[in-house]
Amino acid sequence: MSAIKITGQKRLVLVSGRAHMQLAEDIAAELGSELVHTDARTFANGEIYTRFDESIRGCDMFVIQSHTSPINEWLMEQLIMIDAAKRASAKRITVVAPFYPYARQDKKGRGREPISARLIADLFKAAGADRIMSVDLHAAQIQGFFDGPVDHLFAMPVLLEHFRSQLDPANLTVVSPDMGRVRVADVWSDKLGAPLAIIHKRRDPLVPNQVSVHEIVGEVEGRVCLLVDDLIDTGRTIAKAAEALKAYGATGVVVAATHAVFSDPATEILQSDFIDRVVVTDTLPVPEEKRWDRLTVLPIAPLIARAIREVFDDGSVTSLFDGAA
Repeated sequence: MSAIKITGQKRLVLVSGRAHMQLAEDIAAELGSELVHTDARTFANGEIYTRFDESIRGCDMFVIQSHTSPINEWLMEQLIMIDAAKRASAKRITVVAPFYPYARQDKKGRGREPISARLIADLFKAAGADRIMSVDLHAAQIQGFFDGPVDHLFAMPVLLEHFRSQLDPANLTVVSPDMGRVRVADVWSDKLGAPLAIIHKRRDPLVPNQVSVHEIVGEVEGRVCLLVDDLIDTGRTIAKAAEALKAYGATGVVVAATHAVFSDPATEILQSDFIDRVVVTDTLPVPEEKRWDRLTVLPIAPLIARAIREVFDDGSVTSLFDGAA
């Protein structure tokens, strides 16, 4: 009776949807690898077709897609790529979604509402995903929506490295724009050695993207305020917060956010006189027409590449963050 012959080694394969090819190429470069070319097309009626140009049988595959506008098209493209990978016998499929789609719909606020973030997790699983990797989920409980490992990466180390060289902690206050971000802002204040302030705001559930600021808890007068949030959509919330901080005597307002959604008219709103600087990462594409002189875009590819390497090598993703969050 002949013994079973074991051949070959694990093979890491990176593929990318069309939403943000630059980020995928940067991740591949960090890993000293190249993207496997994907033949991706959109037919006249809007249907999407994908096919990988080389064999992926038995590989450890990472399917990268940034869920920018039009978000439903890019989500569908990623699902179809996962299905193609499953049917081509990839051994393990990891969804790399730096910005998790529909993350803000993570619970029922009123009756008869969907929990769309859970639906997205179910769709990834049904398509054939074994694992999800994402950066700064809007709500941590989304990790529990997927029946499998979820690597929740934090952009904080990337942003902190930038701010440590730019801001003086002696004159700095870290500000949470609402009660939901207090825990994250608290970690920021610990890391920077700066006090914490909180903005109490109210939002009308019937009017999207509108917010009214009520009061600020904490010391901001005569200080530079660092507003930290996970994403900026239209920018109205951040602009209102910055205006309130300046009204309470802040000498400067700097905004830090991971995901630059920048839905119109965000770029105009964020150039407000109340906001001195905006710093984001490139988890989502920020085209030239959405950039201005007071905007800084930091690269997220090194962080994602390190996480991919740890997953591929069966290492520890948690070790990347030193218990940061």
